[in-house]
Amino acid sequence: MKSPLQIKVLGELAVVRDAQEIVLPASKKTRALLAYLALANRRQRRDYLCQMLWNAPDDPRASLRWSLTKLRHVLNEDGDESCLRTDGSGVFLDTNKLDVDLLHVVHITTENVRSLATSDLETWAALFRGRFLEGLELPRCPVFEAWRTFHADALDRTRSLILQMLVERLRSEPNRALFYAQALQSMNPTDKQVALELRSLDTSARESAMRSASTRLSRAPGGLLDASIALDEHQRSQQIRYCRSPDGVQIAYAISGKGPPILRAAHWMSHLQYEWESPVWRHWIDSLSKANTLIRYDERGNGLSDWNADDLSFAAMVCDLESVADANGLSGFPLLGVSQSCAVSVAYAVRHPERVSHLVLYGGYAKGWRKRGDRHEIDTHEAMTTLIREGWGKDNPAFRQLFTETFIPGASREQMAWFNDLQRETASPDNASRLHYSFGEMDVSGILGDVSVPTLVLHARNDAAVPFEQGKALAAGIPGARFVDLNSANHILLSEESAFADFVREVRSFISAADSR
Repeated sequence: MKSPLQIKVLGELAVVRDAQEIVLPASKKTRALLAYLALANRRQRRDYLCQMLWNAPDDPRASLRWSLTKLRHVLNEDGDESCLRTDGSGVFLDTNKLDVDLLHVVHITTENVRSLATSDLETWAALFRGRFLEGLELPRCPVFEAWRTFHADALDRTRSLILQMLVERLRSEPNRALFYAQALQSMNPTDKQVALELRSLDTSARESAMRSASTRLSRAPGGLLDASIALDEHQRSQQIRYCRSPDGVQIAYAISGKGPPILRAAHWMSHLQYEWESPVWRHWIDSLSKANTLIRYDERGNGLSDWNADDLSFAAMVCDLESVADANGLSGFPLLGVSQSCAVSVAYAVRHPERVSHLVLYGGYAKGWRKRGDRHEIDTHEAMTTLIREGWGKDNPAFRQLFTETFIPGASREQMAWFNDLQRETASPDNASRLHYSFGEMDVSGILGDVSVPTLVLHARNDAAVPFEQGKALAAGIPGARFVDLNSANHILLSEESAFADFVREVRSFISAADSR
């Protein structure tokens, strides 16, 4: 039994019979006619087809007859019942006898994409060879162009949904996910978030390949030294995964280390992959992963999490923290808040005291800059919001230096250069300014007294990003909280300073003491 004739429109137009592609007429209008008839799936009036494709002063009906003759040679073989039927006033292409690739995906919905098996999504993704009727533009035929463009845009959205879901599901298999991320980037080369996604997957794929190579070497004769290298490489690996907040925003989180879990609430300017090898954050990650399974995530609007988030409110941030904790099945775990995520962590601990074993808050505050009532501070931060919106990500050394020196004034040239680059990598100018404004509106001062879990508050004595007094006020408002004064001017403690060693020692001692209760 013969297989049905295939008409492919998800890419360049192609007609395939028995696995052999048929040579199509050179005329673009004839090929456009074939595509239109295949998708219309109903009788078309000759005068309408003439108006759509041959609206010219010459003989359009003769041009239509010529094209139909060419198409009969393409569609029909000797002995076949004709699927192309014509009469004096109309034309009909019977698609019941054809296999049209678009008909497999035209009814796909967002719910379908989320619920179907990964293998089905991969089958759908394989149908797309490019844009709808790629290369078949007819700018002098506006009716046809409007039809073609409408379908192309709708199918692009469908394809993007399928590819995004495949990347999300296959994150643990970076080599497979990389293929779909590359296809996603080819659809929109200027999408910065997709570019970051691609870079992250590429790095994960290379790390996976290195671990496999190290394992093979360690199993070879005389491979004892290689075995120790492979173990070290395994210890310095992370897995990046995704979950969704209740409003559908996708949140990226990373898991590293081994042992009891510790969750670090998201802070501003984070990027799970970019900070993994950074000279500013690597020592934080390694220290917290040494005896624990560290779980950290990117704030909505940042890093590998969704940038297209309408809601960047405090309430949404608390929901994101809940979603990450739920996705990992966490209960009775230590929660670490850093900077503005201290307020988010306080809100979570008050809402879920049974799930938090102990609370660690570093460099934080109960009231955001707009709520503190300091006119000079408000004016400074409002100016900063404008600077972020106008200068974020641009090649503006003055802006970058001002921002960097606020967070890490004691940094080396390498550390400052990395932090400057982070500004361009982590968020769009609009998201960065919206987040900065949102942080100013935070206020958990009214619920500090409701915190019922053991709490440790630490703050750098000369922190220029968050005033030292805010850290003391945060500790004073929480019943039984212990406050530790760290001798540093850096909002992000650097690896070489004694204040970071003090931070690690205090946190480990606090967690150990809480564990022994």
